[in-house]
Amino acid sequence: MPVLVVPDAEGGRLLPFSGSTVGERSVDSLATALAEDPVTRWVWSDTAAAYPPVLAAGTRVARCHDLALTEALLLGYDGRWGEPASVAAAWARLRGLPVPADQPPAEADERLTLFGPAPVRLPAGADPMQVAAAVYADQLDRIAATEQPARFGLLVAAESAGALAAVELTAAGLPWRSDVHAAALERLLGPRTSAGVPPQRLAELSARIGAAFGRRVNPDSPADVLGAFSAAGHTVESTRSWVLRKVDHPAVPPLLEYKKLARILAANGWVWQERWVRGGRFRPEYVPGGVVSGRWATRGGGGLQLPKVLRGAVCAEPGRVLVVADAGQLEPRLLAALSRDEAMTAAAEADDLYAAIASRSFAGDRARAKIGLLGAMYGQVGGGAATPLAVLRERYPVALHLLEEAARIGERGGLVRSHLGRTCPPVPEDWAPWDAAARSRGRFTRNFVVQATAAEWALVWLALVRTGLATVDGAELVSFVHDEIVVQAPVESGAAITELTRQSADRAGRLLFGATGVRFPLDVAAVSCYADAG
Repeated sequence: MPVLVVPDAEGGRLLPFSGSTVGERSVDSLATALAEDPVTRWVWSDTAAAYPPVLAAGTRVARCHDLALTEALLLGYDGRWGEPASVAAAWARLRGLPVPADQPPAEADERLTLFGPAPVRLPAGADPMQVAAAVYADQLDRIAATEQPARFGLLVAAESAGALAAVELTAAGLPWRSDVHAAALERLLGPRTSAGVPPQRLAELSARIGAAFGRRVNPDSPADVLGAFSAAGHTVESTRSWVLRKVDHPAVPPLLEYKKLARILAANGWVWQERWVRGGRFRPEYVPGGVVSGRWATRGGGGLQLPKVLRGAVCAEPGRVLVVADAGQLEPRLLAALSRDEAMTAAAEADDLYAAIASRSFAGDRARAKIGLLGAMYGQVGGGAATPLAVLRERYPVALHLLEEAARIGERGGLVRSHLGRTCPPVPEDWAPWDAAARSRGRFTRNFVVQATAAEWALVWLALVRTGLATVDGAELVSFVHDEIVVQAPVESGAAITELTRQSADRAGRLLFGATGVRFPLDVAAVSCYADAG
């Protein structure tokens, strides 16, 4: 039976959910009480707030129902994406009271977030336990009323499990060698300088850029750079790297190098290390479901965008190994499973889906097969993707119909859903279904059905790996990025962890899609350094 949890300063209150308040009890220590019953699903307002002190006290929670995350999913399902999702806001809606707006996160790494950290407070006199019970009962009714209640229930369970994993990942941290990091920065940038003084390498590149233009240019100022190009006879619309690469001018190579190194300094430099690396671990703050597709975001630290040149700083601790598991070709495989296109399912039985499609449809030209399939999923239907796309429509009509129907719905301003029921945001009130806006919306919804389902598969996979790791002494999740999991474990457990990740990937596919010929192979490496995982 689920048990409602309301933490307080002393400990907390617990109530088995049965439709009444019979059985409520107060406990001096939530950690102790929750440890006594490891199989219960604990129901609380916000995992990010309730779980850290419990985990810090030594209790690992196996299962929970996060009311705030679930509310966000249900609001989105009803086309009300972005409304306040806190328990207090949900309770206010139930009672027909005004709902104050939540504030968006101040430092989210991703722009599109579901809800902010600032809670909507309950009115004076409202009992938090009764509020939680009313909101939970309402959520169960709304889940049951969805088109596919079993699927949506799996989505809620996976989202809540992900919230537990996010807290544990922040607490564990990613093993980090600060000395290796500092050496890499010095190799890339030169010795550390005082605040406001550019490192030696950036200063050198800045001088080369100025020399190429024949005038002093501030590389950090887009207006200054664009003005310099204009004076040199080049009309450049932005300073984005892909735009600059098309420009034939001697300032471009040092400018591109400057931009790359300046990003590393700003995002992962010496100041970053001092703020985010503690006790030999990098500890970003994760935001489960922080992006519209269901992928995670972070509120600082950039845990989802670690540059490859710094991965050498991620080293297993003595006597331990990093097991890095990555799902290969995940989105096209999920397209096959979603559509149940027989020909594409047959191709997805292979280790290399692109090669299998190429052998069947493109005379072995893997590059053309990949361009066509990625173009179909991301809406790149012109240029070099047009001809391969026509072949795919003929050979894999069911899969391509799924994507194109999602695009048509988007172009009309409609909503599309992932396999488990996560729903895309609605169009803004001032949206007009004309030309560029409609095409952009169609590209978004075309990809949403696949990308959001990929996020669901990855969450279920993460939840299964997390459950399995509880039985392996010394094993800990240390990183989760989209469709990659990193586990640190004793060296002797490396093979067992590798097998656990593979079995969990297979099971995640079965939980989402039942019996399917689609395979979800992993690239798994047991390494001492993250950079060696490939």
